[in-house]
Amino acid sequence: MRRIDDIEKIKKSYNAYLMLERGLADNTRMGYCADLDKFISYLAGESIKLRDVTLEVLQLFVGQLHDLGISARSQARIISGLKSFYRFMEQEGYIENNPTLLLESPQTGRHLPEVLTVEEIDSMVSCIDMSKSEGQRNRAIVETMYGSGLRVSELINLEINRVYLEEGYLIVRGKGSKERMVPLSEVAMGEIAMYMEQRKHMYVKPGEEGILFLNRRGARLTRVMIFYIVRDLAALAGIRKEISPHTLRHSFATHLLEGGANLRAIQQMLGHETIATTEIYLHIDRTRLREEILMHHPRNNQQ
Repeated sequence: MRRIDDIEKIKKSYNAYLMLERGLADNTRMGYCADLDKFISYLAGESIKLRDVTLEVLQLFVGQLHDLGISARSQARIISGLKSFYRFMEQEGYIENNPTLLLESPQTGRHLPEVLTVEEIDSMVSCIDMSKSEGQRNRAIVETMYGSGLRVSELINLEINRVYLEEGYLIVRGKGSKERMVPLSEVAMGEIAMYMEQRKHMYVKPGEEGILFLNRRGARLTRVMIFYIVRDLAALAGIRKEISPHTLRHSFATHLLEGGANLRAIQQMLGHETIATTEIYLHIDRTRLREEILMHHPRNNQQ
């Protein structure tokens, strides 16, 4: 287990995680970081170390928010931020047990994530400059993320020997080092195959031989690099939505559901611990169905 000594360093890493892994909008990310600062100040005032936080400590903190007259919506946002922070701490190996798992939050409704249309994703792919050395790699990256719903951390650590092109699936090591099998789309399989042919002629940094996606220096890509690849392609395609690599994951799940996929199957492919996390995509689908009814049903188009 990693030592919790440099709080500022952990906060900086968490900020990068929110932007690159979670794909949060700037205002949300800054709000989470500001709320974390408040919590850390609270702990300092109570002489409690970050590693010693328990569910009871968290409940006392939330109780203080209530006593101060903080609204239920603001309480929910702060609790959501704390849950996010401790998931990050657990994922990065700073803690073994997450004290926020049983922390309850006021019910204020769900935020629906941004989703790209199939046409928008096609437009992004068509904007990739194939004359550049990284062109084929970037096509494989976008198609793998959209075609398999991978998290950024799963993509950059994807190993060649876990990609089974003939069988059409890959093995992903997700949160908590849990492994899962994810099917590959036909398009993603083709793009990966072409990239792997190119990769045979690339310099590979010692120690990175098993990693699939590499940068120009032969090392694995970073979360930041994936963020810039996706963001820049969205800009070239003229997409004005709040885009991050996580948007491709949301789009993967939503398009599967719209195509008739079972919610439990989507849960397994995304690597969600509970079906409740996946159910947000059901809300997206219902919203879109209602929009279609309002737009096209004859009862709503009578003069």
